[in-house]
Amino acid sequence: MAGGHGVALGYPEAVKFGAFFFGTVDMPDAGRGGPPAHLRRYAQTDYLAVYRDLTSYAQKADELGFDSMWTAEHHFQNHGFEVVPNVILLNAVLAQRTSRLKFGSLVHVLTSWHPVRFAEDYALADVLSGGRLLCGLGRGTEPRESNPFGVNVGWNADADDIRNREVFEEQVAIFKAATANEQFSFHGKHYVVPPDGLEFRDEPVTSLPLVPRPVNTPVCIYQAVSSDDTMQYAARERHVAVFWQVPRDRLGATWGRYQQLVEKFHNVALRPGEDRMLVVNMHIGDSTTEAAIEAARPGHDELRKLIWPNVVKKNPALAGRPAPTLEESMASGAWLVGTADVVRNQVIQWQAELGLEYLTVFLHFPGMTRQDTLTQMQRFHSEIMSALSSPALTPA
Repeated sequence: MAGGHGVALGYPEAVKFGAFFFGTVDMPDAGRGGPPAHLRRYAQTDYLAVYRDLTSYAQKADELGFDSMWTAEHHFQNHGFEVVPNVILLNAVLAQRTSRLKFGSLVHVLTSWHPVRFAEDYALADVLSGGRLLCGLGRGTEPRESNPFGVNVGWNADADDIRNREVFEEQVAIFKAATANEQFSFHGKHYVVPPDGLEFRDEPVTSLPLVPRPVNTPVCIYQAVSSDDTMQYAARERHVAVFWQVPRDRLGATWGRYQQLVEKFHNVALRPGEDRMLVVNMHIGDSTTEAAIEAARPGHDELRKLIWPNVVKKNPALAGRPAPTLEESMASGAWLVGTADVVRNQVIQWQAELGLEYLTVFLHFPGMTRQDTLTQMQRFHSEIMSALSSPALTPA
């Protein structure tokens, strides 16, 4: 299995399929003609509808045979794009309303938690779900969300970025120690657990138990990889690397480099797709590619309005350039839009080139309704999942 940390058997495993959701309110005016993304405002009734929608998506994914469902953790946002501040709590509830589907976050923003409290909450939710939680961890992307918790988001190795990475890596070490051992302790630059000098009933306390511990240990960590520093760290830690919106002309090299790093650090031989997940923005049309493009355009343009300012902060050379059009995003491989035949052939090609073992699809974009999304899930199941589950297929 991905992240199984065993000896590779030399042949690909069956592809696992995940469904990813931002957790976004209904936006009938999504697209370039709507208001600036950060100026949108929504209310409690809109948020409650999102949670009902996510429940429907979980039940549909469970019914269709998806392996997993992933949701994003975000905070302090009233513009409606990502309204799930505690994915652990959401996933514990969704697990009670499904039978076999696994649930994770892409990602839990660990720097907004105390790592021991995160470990406790994750472990309890995992136990209550029957061991169906998956653990995606990240450092955060938005100062407005992270700064109130005391661990600022920085840019391009500035002081905040360096501290953020230091804190995050200590937090991951604490999470792993807490969940994998009967008793744990940690002494680092930013955390000392338990604190020095702690006593209980006049006896020194030098370690702590985590009660309960997750069902399956050690916990497999999924980590979004978008920089070389993160790639090096994730490979050293033997995490499952999550690749999302990597341009097609770099995807193969990046995919292969991660494999090489893991093999170098751990002296193992990985299968071509082991320890990696590909996340794809996807829209499957019901008639022509042109119709699919026009259906996907509002959601694409709305998300670009939201994300592009941070892209420019990470890449100052892009300053002054407009956000990519949908056609440009399709050409780069960041978005896969077309008829079922077009989408299926591209995914089969990726499977052949990368040895895909875990494919997660992002099917719900701003402007789409619940029924739109359920239809996309059904199309993906009928037109794509069956193709990737069959051996020795080539594009038509």
